[in-house]
Formats: sequence, structure tokens, C-alpha cells
Amino acid sequence: MDLRDYLRILRRNWIIIVAASMTGLLIGGAAAVLTPPTYTSQTQLFVAIQGSGSVLELQQGNSFSQARVQSYVQTVTTPIVLQPAIDSLGLETTAEDLATRVKATSDVNTVLINIAVSDSSAVQSAAIAQAIASSMIKAVDSLETPKTGGTSPVSLSVVRPASAPTAPSAPNTRMNLILGLILGTFLGVGMAVLRTTLDNRIRGEADLRRVTDAPILGGISFDQNATRKPLLTQAAPQSPRAESFRQLRTNLQFANVSGHAKTVLITSSLPGEGKSTTATNLAIALAQAGQAVCLVDADLRRPMVSEYLGLERNAGLTTALVGTADVSDLLQPWGDDQLHVLTSGQIPPNPSELLGSDEMNILIRRLEDTFDTVIIDAPPLLPVTDAAVLSQHVGGVVLVVGSQKLRHHDLEKSLGSLRMVDSNLLGFVLNRLPTKGPDAYAYSYYSYGSATTSGSRSVTTPPKRRSGADIFDDSDSGSDAGRRRASVFPVKR
Repeated sequence: MDLRDYLRILRRNWIIIVAASMTGLLIGGAAAVLTPPTYTSQTQLFVAIQGSGSVLELQQGNSFSQARVQSYVQTVTTPIVLQPAIDSLGLETTAEDLATRVKATSDVNTVLINIAVSDSSAVQSAAIAQAIASSMIKAVDSLETPKTGGTSPVSLSVVRPASAPTAPSAPNTRMNLILGLILGTFLGVGMAVLRTTLDNRIRGEADLRRVTDAPILGGISFDQNATRKPLLTQAAPQSPRAESFRQLRTNLQFANVSGHAKTVLITSSLPGEGKSTTATNLAIALAQAGQAVCLVDADLRRPMVSEYLGLERNAGLTTALVGTADVSDLLQPWGDDQLHVLTSGQIPPNPSELLGSDEMNILIRRLEDTFDTVIIDAPPLLPVTDAAVLSQHVGGVVLVVGSQKLRHHDLEKSLGSLRMVDSNLLGFVLNRLPTKGPDAYAYSYYSYGSATTSGSRSVTTPPKRRSGADIFDDSDSGSDAGRRRASVFPVKR
């Protein structure tokens, strides 16, 4: 992963990172509040060589003192020094326990010994430090006194007496808060990286590119009102949702620049990714551009087009395939544009056999001869084989990918199913994308007041509505789909 991938991870999981940081901050503050205060008192001893002499003797004595200081530092925390201090103060502790609260250090190239004592009481910490300093002086004098008699050549004296501290040395509230914030932030980042590594759902274009390099024809952002108002005509003309489908319409034209895919199959990998609404709204957008469009509901297991458009479903595709009625009598006009809908009809017991039959292929050819564009809403690829079978009869396939719903391996299976039947994959439509964040699929559009929105039909008089029979019974010479409207997918005749 490069830097952009990590930035995308941070933007995707910023809530987790912020929550972890705030949790670390709270834990640091709680630790500072709940930890009992500790006071530290310090005293300082000076190590000197007794007696006077020449300058050379003084230099030799100073070197001797520095060499002995490190030994004295180690002696501070021994029972020979601590036990007399405990006895003098009457403390109820042992030398071992007291040693954990005593710290002795020495400055480099000096003969100074620093003794620090920590205790829950400020006064007692000072008393213990002073008692240890006094005991240290006596212990060194005893240790350095020659066994043959005489006085000790080394003398220790207190140069900085211990005093009761005015503020506790621990806990350090500011340090605890900073440390908690830093640890919480690192924990949040780690959780975000781990979550992204384990989560193989497709959230946006970057995730899709890890699976395939096929074109992305468009992105439809998530709209809460789409559940109640799924149609393009129910949205504001210049809303982001309306512009998304116009952009999809335009990109589909460039994806099919050769014009061979006059019939486009819209499918998805799993149910619930938004293929039916995408197919319906794409057909509406094409019709608004002045095209003669036929929308076919070929999802014979869970048909939704008739429900979205408010049309009769009982007579439709299956009715035509079994020969009960002619397709020209089953087409239902919708809206003020040249959009005709062939609903699913009665749900059959053998959808795959019907969709893969010669009758279905003949029906598609008839629709292609009459309409500029045929949009087919097909079932999902993974649960059933209907879409894979039907894709052999169409010019191109558009695969709808639901953001945060589809996983990488499911998409790979879908692509494998299309490759097995040698389908022409025109591209993908990313659906239910977030409106903001790293996975948003946004673009700019302009408002000109009363001017026609870019991509909409610029005619002053709406076309005359005709029934399906009128379309198939056009006796005027040259009245084919190519002369009625310039096709979005031009076909050489």
C-alpha cells in the first residue's frame, strides 16, 4: 500500500481513531485521579578527603573521592544505611521495602551524591531522606576507618538538607493525559489498519480496482429518500442522484462506442445491490435524452420494475415467451417520453430455461429492430444462473456493485461466471456510495435556472405516446428506430 491507501484508511476509520484517542485520554485522566499522590524529597551529600596537603595531594584525593563515589551510591540502598534510618524514625517497614522508594545518583565527574526518597507524606519523605543522609555519613565513616586504628580518610557532609515538597511528584497529570492520547491514537490507527486488512468488502473505486480493471461507468451515491422515491423522475432535476444517472448514460455511450451493444443487461452479484433501480432509472434517463427505449423485467424470480413504475405485472415477458400473446400487445408505455416497459409476467417454475430459449433470443432481436436501446433487468449472478444464460443473447453487460455489501471473492465469482459464457462486460456501476469521505463518487454540476439540465432532452413538444402495437406496426418507409431518434448506441445498417 502507498501513502494514499493509508490516508484512505484513516479517512474511512476516523471515528474509530477518534474514539480510541478519547478513550486513551480518559484512561490517562482516570489514572491521574485514582493514583494516590506521591511526594519526593531530595538531599545531597559531598564526599571529601580529610586533611590538607600540597596541590598534588589534593588532586590525588579528589580523584580518589570520585572513584569512591559510585561505591557510596550503591551503599545508600543497603541495610547498613537504611536500617539505622528506620530505627531512628520508628518506621513500620523493612530495609528491602524502603529501598524500593529510595534512589541514589551521582553527577558525572563530581563528588556529589543525590538521595531522593518517595513517600505518600511530604513531611515523612523529607524526614526519611534526612535520616538516610545521616545514616550514610556514619556508615561511610565506619566503613572507611582503618582496622588498625585512626580516623577515616573520607568524610561526607550534607550540602543540601531535605525539605518537605510542596507538590506531589506523581502522578503527573499532564504526562498521563499526553501518554494516554498518544497510546489511544496508535491503538486506533492499528485497529483501523487491522479492520481494513480483515474487511474485504468493496467500499469504493479503490477496492474495486484491486479485483478488476474494467471501466467504472458511474457511481450512485446513497440517498435515504431513494427507498420511498426510487425513480429518477421523483428526484429534483439537478440533484446529485439525477446527475449520476445522466453521467451513467453518457459513460455507457462511450463504453459502447462501436455500437454493437444495442441491448444492455443490468445485473449484480447478490440481491439488494440496486440493479433494478439502476436499470429502471437508466432507461428513464435514456428516454429523456430522446431515445426510444424498451425496459424488460427479466428478473423472473423477484420482479421489481412493475412495482417501481406502477404497471401491470401479470402479462409480460413470460406471456410472450410461452406464446400466449404477442410482445407488441404486452408493451406498456410509461411517462411522456418514448419509454415502453415489458414487465415480467407470471413467475414461471423454470426461469433459466425460458431466458435461455430461442424464443427469448428472437424476442430480443425484435425489440432491437424496433427500439434504439433495450435495457434488461436480470437476476443476480451468484444465486442463480439466469443472468449468465441471458447474457449470451445481449450485446453487453453492466454489473452493479453495492458499496459495503459485496465482498471481493463474490465479485471475482461473478466475473468468472461472465467469462465462462464469454459475455461482453461493458463496465461497473458503483451503487450506494457515501456522499462524503474517501469513497464518495462526486462531481460538479451547474444550475442555469430555467435552462435545460445538461443531458436532458431539449425538445419543446413531448413526443406522441404510442402503444406497443403502434410501434411494431409502423408502415411508413424508413420509420425504424434509427430514424425516430439518433440512437445512443448507433448501429450500422
